[in-house]
Amino acid sequence: MKLLIMGPPGAGKGTQAEVMVKELNLTHISTGDMFRAAIKEGTEMGRKAKEYMDQGALVPDEVVVGMVKERLSKPDCDSFLLDGFPRTLDQAQALDATLTEMGIKLDGVVNIAVPREKLMARLTGRRVCKGCGASYHVIFNLPQVEGKCNSCDGELYQRSDDNEVAVGNRLDVYEAQTQPLIDYYNEQGLLFNINGDQEIKNVLVDILAALKK
Repeated sequence: MKLLIMGPPGAGKGTQAEVMVKELNLTHISTGDMFRAAIKEGTEMGRKAKEYMDQGALVPDEVVVGMVKERLSKPDCDSFLLDGFPRTLDQAQALDATLTEMGIKLDGVVNIAVPREKLMARLTGRRVCKGCGASYHVIFNLPQVEGKCNSCDGELYQRSDDNEVAVGNRLDVYEAQTQPLIDYYNEQGLLFNINGDQEIKNVLVDILAALKK
């Protein structure tokens, strides 16, 4: 199978991607891993990407698409799960053109959907120990003593990028970029909307059921 997975921050996309890769015997292609590998291997696109990154500039879409093409050309990509790309409509269209050129067709796009208020609760609930850096959550992983780390008794605090304003901004950016993508893949009949507001194992069951159809 040739799949793409999408989901907002806090939706559990990374967790589901890990499980799907094992269950469906897919090669997991995440943009972060792909960038690191291409730069380490010194591929043509890896060298180009590094030039931009060394200057502190964004890597252009055509270079990222070129890196995806390099990765998909490898023999372990008969079946794959693309994770973290595309992020915009322009990138999706460029990816489609590249896949067509390579004779590859996507089988489906899994979109893990979670209500915004639930995402806010998940993302703003993290607390971190000032002493050892251990992570807790006010809903999912409470410390034994409120405000204190179980391991070192250090004070727990909320990181600045976990406050409501920062999280709200991240979600706004994601929604603005991703809605056109959702519409694009839905029009192609490739989109599978999955309810991410349930137990992790149930999300996987729904994903597998949707793909089997």
